[in-house]
Amino acid sequence: MEFPYRNILAVGMARSGIATVKMLSSMGGIKITVNDRKKKSEFGNELAELEGLDLDWQLGEDPLKLIEGKDMVVFSSGVPDKSEFVVKAKAMGIPAINELELGFMVSKARFIAITGTNGKTTTTTLTSEIFRNAGLNSWPLGNIGVPVTTQAYRAGPKDIIVAEVAPFQLVSTICFRPHVSAILNITEDHLDWFGTMENYIAGKSLIFRNQTPEDFCVLNMDDPIICGLAPEVKAKVLYFSRKNEVENGAFIRNGYIIWRHKGAEKRVCSVEDIRIPGAHNLENALAASAIAAVMGIQVAIIRHTLMTFPGVEHRIEFVREYKGVSYFNDSKGTNPDATIKAVEAMKNPTVLILGGYDKHLDFTPVFENETFKRLIVSIVTLGQTAQQIMDTAEKAGYKRIKRAQSFAEAVQTASEIAKPGQNVLLSPACASWDMFKDFEERGRLFKILVNGLEG
Repeated sequence: MEFPYRNILAVGMARSGIATVKMLSSMGGIKITVNDRKKKSEFGNELAELEGLDLDWQLGEDPLKLIEGKDMVVFSSGVPDKSEFVVKAKAMGIPAINELELGFMVSKARFIAITGTNGKTTTTTLTSEIFRNAGLNSWPLGNIGVPVTTQAYRAGPKDIIVAEVAPFQLVSTICFRPHVSAILNITEDHLDWFGTMENYIAGKSLIFRNQTPEDFCVLNMDDPIICGLAPEVKAKVLYFSRKNEVENGAFIRNGYIIWRHKGAEKRVCSVEDIRIPGAHNLENALAASAIAAVMGIQVAIIRHTLMTFPGVEHRIEFVREYKGVSYFNDSKGTNPDATIKAVEAMKNPTVLILGGYDKHLDFTPVFENETFKRLIVSIVTLGQTAQQIMDTAEKAGYKRIKRAQSFAEAVQTASEIAKPGQNVLLSPACASWDMFKDFEERGRLFKILVNGLEG
């Protein structure tokens, strides 16, 4: 069916907004009004990709004044669905959707959607890599940092988009229906956005809202919150588990990943052969195996990918060893549970860099974790949450903590504390927005600072 919307307001010119405008322009015959709260002079070179396109530029204007006469409003992933202009557009009967929904609407590709508090990026990238190794065109897109609209329109019916989706994207979808959905885990996060855990969980569950019995939903059997969602799922449910055998899905038996479906079993690979380290990455490997296997990918291809996949940038990424100290970049660790998983992946005593943007989260679980108590020799904290972390540490009886006034000071201080044979781990348990554009910028600077330590 031809895309029926011809006069579109695009709001928010971050990554997903720019990708949206480029895609709509390539489709032809669409009048596109470009809007952002910032004026053009505030962007620098960020809008260079849109130069030369036939666009109605309305930067720095209130989007409320631009809705009249439009037949669709598309907004960036970071724009709240309760924004006044979104509410007004819907009241006027104008579809108001985010970039994820638009990409799904225009694409012929098959969609896989993966959500969870932690592990989304690794599992999304790993799953897409399995499909690529099977000879398919596949892209890891979405909240991973590459918008769905970069490939959605050009992808064909045999292609596969593996989309990392966040609940703040899902709450703004209407028809989004992946053929396979997966929920990896649910722990406290984004309470600054959702207010309560109940709202956050409800946002996650929207991933399977439009699925039917022709589709599949992959759930973590070891997560009681996720198991509680299973009765709501209309798709065929598959499970993955590190602790128990499952009737249909992926699990561990005698040190091997086993894929079981409709009574038939296949051994995927040894747990020891999985290249990416940590118990949390074993869960990611189980989820990716279940998704790929139910899509018909041969076990031999899944096995090869698990044995060769090196992991993703900014997620427990080894940077270098300097003067006997190993440095790890886990800038993607933006909540306490992610940091706990990173700490549990460490083998040696570790100095932890902690702190950043305040998402209204509780850091107590970090200090209560048994691996943390055993391995973390000192903490360097910084950012908006520095004082909260120090107060939490004091209540937990943890005293080996220093406060840094800048990111560079935090890295330098951690390097001075760490002794040969130990690690320095950046895993902030916080978002980066108090000091950086995103976690990637934070991670890149960490690597620059670490690689420049001898200077």
